[in-house]
Amino acid sequence: MKQREWLLGIVIFAAVTAGRAQPVSPQDRVYTADQISNTVSVIDPSTNRLLGHIVLGRAQPDILSPLYRGQALVHGLGFSPDHRTLVVVSIGSNSVTFIDTATNRIKGVVYIGRSPHEAFFTPDGKEVWVAVRGENYLSVIDPKRLREVRRIPVADGPGMVLFRPDGKYAFVCHSFTPELHVVDVKRKRVVKRIPVVSPFSPNLAVSADGREVWLTHKDVGKVTVVDGFSRKVLKVLNTGPITNHVALVDLPEGKFAYVTVGGEGVVKVFRRAPDFRQVAVISVGSLPHGIWASGDHSRVYVGLENEDAVVAIDTRTRQVIARIPVGQGPMALVYVPNAVPKGFSGTENLAPPLQLPTKVVNLKPFADVNGNGTIVVRAQGLTDFVLITLKNMEPETDYAVYLSRSEKPPFSPDFLLAIVRTDKQGNGTGQALGPVLKIWSPKHPATEAPYRAIVVWKVGNEKGQPVLMATTSQ
Repeated sequence: MKQREWLLGIVIFAAVTAGRAQPVSPQDRVYTADQISNTVSVIDPSTNRLLGHIVLGRAQPDILSPLYRGQALVHGLGFSPDHRTLVVVSIGSNSVTFIDTATNRIKGVVYIGRSPHEAFFTPDGKEVWVAVRGENYLSVIDPKRLREVRRIPVADGPGMVLFRPDGKYAFVCHSFTPELHVVDVKRKRVVKRIPVVSPFSPNLAVSADGREVWLTHKDVGKVTVVDGFSRKVLKVLNTGPITNHVALVDLPEGKFAYVTVGGEGVVKVFRRAPDFRQVAVISVGSLPHGIWASGDHSRVYVGLENEDAVVAIDTRTRQVIARIPVGQGPMALVYVPNAVPKGFSGTENLAPPLQLPTKVVNLKPFADVNGNGTIVVRAQGLTDFVLITLKNMEPETDYAVYLSRSEKPPFSPDFLLAIVRTDKQGNGTGQALGPVLKIWSPKHPATEAPYRAIVVWKVGNEKGQPVLMATTSQ
């Protein structure tokens, strides 16, 4: 039995890698799911150029009002085996949108359970399975009739589902349960529950031969590797804070895993079984999130959640070779070979690229603290949307984030942006709205932009020494 499964894995690996052999071409596409602008960005990887956006909804913060049309919190991506259909998961509107990759036309929308996260087609293309993270089941959609046909019970908070290439089993990671589930695809039921190191696993990848299943643990900065046939844990790797997504790459010189580590702004490269050795660290930018390999595995593409950009990495040199602006807040990313058939331009129904600037500010320690932070300011026309992230601060503590008129001590707390409370790990996020880019910018004189620094104090200690700060000159 084991020998037959091993031979089957070799056959699958040969078939899949043969299909992946085509070099990067103008028919290929890279897509990002942009959670802030509620768009799907469309990139031609042959030129590394943004072609435009598929608009699914209005940008934040507009969606904070009643939502009657369009999608909210565009987040997850998958595609069909024939590469002709893209599926887009929107967390806020509980929806899966089906898009024709040749024309960028929306074919239909299916509304399902609370806060779906990721979706993917079965290998035969007959079903789409959706991990409904706000519930405890997988939603199964008929892609022809565009309707939910059944639900498969799993543990609380399924985060993602992917299939072994032979189509016999599916693997489900979870966001609230420390288990990887193995689901019998034909019988539609869980046949194995594999304990893992953390209850928060947002992403997984399955190797071309079905032998390796890699799943990330965002909360503890680890990756678990499971054998796709024996279902045994092969390795647990320490990867780093905010470990987001993983892509598996097969090259003549070996098999590798590329892991986005958001808290360090890097992609870490590991050799795969049997040694699992880290071989490279690639600096990419602020908060790398989604990642996917090109059809021939000559490149990997990485979405930068806090910089509204995608970078392309050459897998031979392990160097960044391109940086491409995309929509606001790119989350999931997929590379779809031959997405656009010959005879189609692949630019129909695309909105032009966004002309809205994004500024990323790194908050550095001022006092004797170990923490740090990031401020992302995204223009939204007349106002700006501000996202504040604090990391490694004192646990369960309130911090006040101010604009200050002075860029040198003593700082004054002049304009309050937000109060951020950290969790038990010392991390916290906050949001603010306002014309921040206008009143806080080195491009304007002090009369127009009177605020010269962003300063963070513990709440109640605003007249004392700040803990973090950044100036416009940074």
